[in-house]
Parts: sequence; C-alpha cells; structure tokens
Amino acid sequence: MRILLPPSETKRDGGTGAPLDLKVLSFPALSKARMKAVTAVSRLARDPDATMRALKLGPRLASEVTRNRLLRRSPTMAAIDRYTGVLFDALDAASLDADAREFARETVVVHSALFGLVGALDDIPAYRLSHDSRLPDLPLKAHWRAPLAAELARESGVIVDLRSEGYVDLGPAPVRDGSVFVRVVSIDEAGRRRALNHFNKRTKGLFTRALLDTRPQIDSVEQLIEWARTAGFGLETVPSHGADSTFELELVA
Repeated sequence: MRILLPPSETKRDGGTGAPLDLKVLSFPALSKARMKAVTAVSRLARDPDATMRALKLGPRLASEVTRNRLLRRSPTMAAIDRYTGVLFDALDAASLDADAREFARETVVVHSALFGLVGALDDIPAYRLSHDSRLPDLPLKAHWRAPLAAELARESGVIVDLRSEGYVDLGPAPVRDGSVFVRVVSIDEAGRRRALNHFNKRTKGLFTRALLDTRPQIDSVEQLIEWARTAGFGLETVPSHGADSTFELELVA
C-alpha cells in the first residue's frame, strides 16, 4: 500500500540531517528531474523580487527566498517531520512510535512540487514551492506530470491518494483497480454532501495517523473500506469524476 499525501506550504526550520543529497531520496528514477527543479529554484532565488512574484509571496514571507537560496546547504529532516499545517498537525509525526515510523517509511509518500515523490523519512531541507508556482525556466506541470505518472504506474499495490486536485494534476495516479482518490465530505441533516476545506485536511491527517498506528495489511480497496469502518471512519465508494480519474472514495468527516 502507498498513501499519497499533499505537502504543506508551511515547514519547520532547522534539522539535524546533512545537507540535501538527491541520490539518497526514494524513487531514484526522479533524480534528474529533481536536480533540474532544485537548480531552477536556486537560480531564481538569486533575485528576491522575482522569487516573490513567482511564488506569490507577500512581504511577510520574504524569508522563504532565503530558504530557497540555501537549499543545497541547509540542514535536513525527515519529510514527515518537516511539513506542518493542518494535515500534518493532525498526523502528529513527533508522537509516532518506532513501529509506526517504520510503517510510514514503507507506505507514506509526500508529493513535493520541488522533489516530486518523497518517502516519509526522506531527509529534505525547508523550501518554498507550490504546485501552482510559476518558475520562469521550468513549467512545473510539463516538468513533473509524465515522470511522476510513470513512477506511480510502477506501484503494484493499493494506492490511497489523499492529495489535493492541484497535485493530482501535477502527477496522476494510475487508473486501475486498487488505485483510489479520496475526497473528504460532510453530510448535512438533509443528506446533502459537501466538500470540506480545513476539516478536509484535518480528516486526512487523522486518517493517515490511524493507518500508521494500526498498521493494517491492505491488499484491496475492499479491505481498506473494512479497515476504515473498524477504525471509526466512514469510507464509501462514489462514481468517478472523469474517465482519466482513479476510482474514488468519499471519507465522511
């Protein structure tokens, strides 16, 4: 099983790991694409004003330019610890025990606009880049879509795609049995369903945390739905939103 998570705009500073080494990240087939992205971001960071325009940053986020300029020299930490924000706060990686972290190493993948797919325990520096950032020398969708789709297509087990649609568009999961895109919805008293924003992220974080704590053996979508029921989550099948979409589930918050 692979659990695909979106990244977060916000990240912790610091770390105790050695500077970035692209060769040791998971999914080594992405190394060349990563190098091009890191080079483009580092080059852009030499011009603070251009960086802030490209990344859509306000004056209070000027420090993000420094993060990008120091990409190759700053300390690293595990991706699951680096990211903050609603989803990752709910996941609460700092409180995972050793077995849960090892399960995260085997199953959790974070989709970074800068590094592509990274394993939960891959060491990465702090950086700023989003799926909709506009790099002058490197259109992100054209750069990432084909290699990420190819990499995900090599995965043979269940894929639980918890990413936002913007990141799905940057690298779609394969359309096959066992590959599912999960939406978070609420159901009102009249039975109407609506998508969520803040609670969407929180529910995904709690859902991932429960998977890491219980460490189930999931070999099919049916087993995933059954596990979710026993873990207290409502997970239901819904019609796909398009011919090029993976099979979809709705997670009821």
